[in-house]
Amino acid sequence: MISSELITSAHRTRKALIYIRQSTPHQVLTNQESLRLQYALQQRVLDLGWHPDDIEVIDSDLGQTGAAAELRAGFKEVVAQVTLGQVGIILSSEVTRLSRNCSDWYPLLDICSYKSCLIADRDGIYDPGSANGRLLLGIKGQLSELELHTIRGRMWTGLLNKAKRGELALRLPVGLVRDAQGRVVKDPNQEVQNRIGLVFHTFLRVKSAGKTLRFFSEQDLKLPRPNRFGDVVWKKPTLSAILLILRNPAYAGAFVYGRTRTNRELSGKASVQPLPMKDWKIVVKDTYPAYIDWETFERIQAILADNYAEYDHRQSRGAPHQGQLLLQGLVYCGECGHKMVVAYQERNRYQCQYQWQVQREPVCQNIPAELIDEQVVQAFFQALSPIALDAYEQALLARQETNQEIERAQAQQLKRLQYEAALAERQYHQVDPDNRTSSSRVRESLGSCSGRTQAGRRKLCSSPGRSAFARGTAC
Repeated sequence: MISSELITSAHRTRKALIYIRQSTPHQVLTNQESLRLQYALQQRVLDLGWHPDDIEVIDSDLGQTGAAAELRAGFKEVVAQVTLGQVGIILSSEVTRLSRNCSDWYPLLDICSYKSCLIADRDGIYDPGSANGRLLLGIKGQLSELELHTIRGRMWTGLLNKAKRGELALRLPVGLVRDAQGRVVKDPNQEVQNRIGLVFHTFLRVKSAGKTLRFFSEQDLKLPRPNRFGDVVWKKPTLSAILLILRNPAYAGAFVYGRTRTNRELSGKASVQPLPMKDWKIVVKDTYPAYIDWETFERIQAILADNYAEYDHRQSRGAPHQGQLLLQGLVYCGECGHKMVVAYQERNRYQCQYQWQVQREPVCQNIPAELIDEQVVQAFFQALSPIALDAYEQALLARQETNQEIERAQAQQLKRLQYEAALAERQYHQVDPDNRTSSSRVRESLGSCSGRTQAGRRKLCSSPGRSAFARGTAC
């Protein structure tokens, strides 16, 4: 038995905790030697005089970083048992296994000092209640935290250097894939390419993400989206899916790193905040094959920002909404220079409410809208008359192009659905007949339950045990 003047019989009457941790799941799988060394501490505890029944191994923090204690259930268990006075000694291969954060480390030392609990690593045994023991453990804890910052700084520098060259392998959006050599290319699926291009073309035509969504819904066109395995699936369009496409700079051929900022609260909860384009950390243009050019991408972002009605803070116009007034979001007050809003109470009016909202002063201007809109209509037709024929011809050409795109998209979607149906039928016929339900057996089963209600037959046809083709044949 190994003896130490710090270990007393009172310590041996309590538990010996062995705390085991690896920082990442990858280390758990690949760094097996470190794991063996940590589990081998059980023999050291036996040599120090503890009974095997009084040894407890806490390894529930495998794959968890030691930077914080919030997600480490094993570390919390160690602190709880020490607080209850059940532990005589805590062992770990090194201090970095217990904590890499001084705000977690020093409270543990305080509790161990009050409860007369020792701490041991491969270099020795320490008493947190003594001046020398606390000094050594404090220095080791500070070095552990400093080492974590050094490792992070080294990795962060390498990551940024690779990102500045545009070579950092970020997750690609739908429509961009990596080939066998790791180069980014457009998805070879022509339907995916055309559908993404149709999103940009439609938005530039209607100038609104909501109207783009309405267009896709009316034409019954679906959008390609990634599933959790990274494969492309076709889903009904949503506003968020369309905005993800419109706001992704990868479609403009640009590699961008640092589009978001992660904010962490004291509780450890993290929230992701998107950053404006001017605050993006790294932008490398002409890195990916582009669906649109960078100038078009910037114009789309400007339209999206302007569509977000925020008259008071950003003076943005906002997307046109339903209403009779023609200049909603476009009129500025001639007295104070701020945006004017529209009001439909009693009479249609343009109002400047800025002074009232900010300083509770009287409304700056409150102007009837009928006379103004009448002059706007007259000016519009006067400006339009010289170019009416050209504008009409351009509108017809744009409408023809839109119809052609719709027809091409619908034809591609129909062809894909036909292929999927044919594939399902081929897969059905390739299954061993003993493991499938033939159409004749389905008819027999339906005939045997002819007395069932319609709801009962529907339940039979939709049972999970039947293949998709069998359900389609029978029902």
